[in-house]
Amino acid sequence: MRSLRNRMGARLQQLDKVSLASAQHERRERLARFAIWGVPALWAVNYIVARRAPGVVEPYSLALGRWALAGGLLAVAARQELWAQRRTIAVVWYQYVVLGFCGMLVCGAWVYVGAKTTAAMNISLIYSASPVLIALGAVVLLGERFRLLQAVGVVIALSGVVHVIVKGQWMALNQVQWVTGDAWIVAAMVAWALYALLQKLWPSPLGSTARLAVICAGGVAVLLPCAAWEMLQSRTPDWSWTATGLVVTAALAPGLAAYWIYGWAQKILGASRVAVTLYLGPLYAALAAWSVLGEPLGWHHLAGAALILPGVYLVSKP
Repeated sequence: MRSLRNRMGARLQQLDKVSLASAQHERRERLARFAIWGVPALWAVNYIVARRAPGVVEPYSLALGRWALAGGLLAVAARQELWAQRRTIAVVWYQYVVLGFCGMLVCGAWVYVGAKTTAAMNISLIYSASPVLIALGAVVLLGERFRLLQAVGVVIALSGVVHVIVKGQWMALNQVQWVTGDAWIVAAMVAWALYALLQKLWPSPLGSTARLAVICAGGVAVLLPCAAWEMLQSRTPDWSWTATGLVVTAALAPGLAAYWIYGWAQKILGASRVAVTLYLGPLYAALAAWSVLGEPLGWHHLAGAALILPGVYLVSKP
């Protein structure tokens, strides 16, 4: 009889642990679904930085300062884990260099190069196409399932993006003008899709903070020679407090905060569900341009929001 009670007690304890783990996972998923809505808002800050940078600080120097500062802060926060995992990191060092190249050099410096000749709205709109690449790559490379409801959400959100870019006049779609800077942003968009997919394809024992710190180190490694080449090729502006402000802003908001939340949420929700929040980019960019740069906010932005927001919800929900 005592043996039976012991077994029943052990079974109840096991069920309690399973129930607790399930509740914790549900809370983490709920928090992740809430947090990813803020990622495009943080990236919208980068569009403003990119437009303010020409004549103040050169693209590769801005990207180098951004990721050196962000990486340094992350490394301090995760120093114990980084030291404990130093041998594991050394074995796959090339992965962090590739991720740094895609996420920090191409998605960082090349955005600033493109912003010299293209508008902030164009940057956000081009970036908003990356969820399509990420969703397809997640199905092909990662084996993620993409249900019909999520596909409907993508179509709705994409229609909202197009509605914003044509200012509500769909017949003007063939009149959208593209410039050289748009090509740089297209390359950055493709690199972002690779960055998101490779993080899932190359799982890491590191936590979100430590992993991003090492990726920043890889990004700094590939940005250093580019920044040096930039200084030799062109007459760089004298360093100013404005340049420092741009570097710090880019490091903290669209750098450290946005990338950390994105990587953390992707581990919980999957690549395709997190990626679709990039459709919010045009909406947030329009709000940022209106509030900071004084650009007008039209009815087409509100109509686009009415399509983008439900679309993101359909894709990101379980």
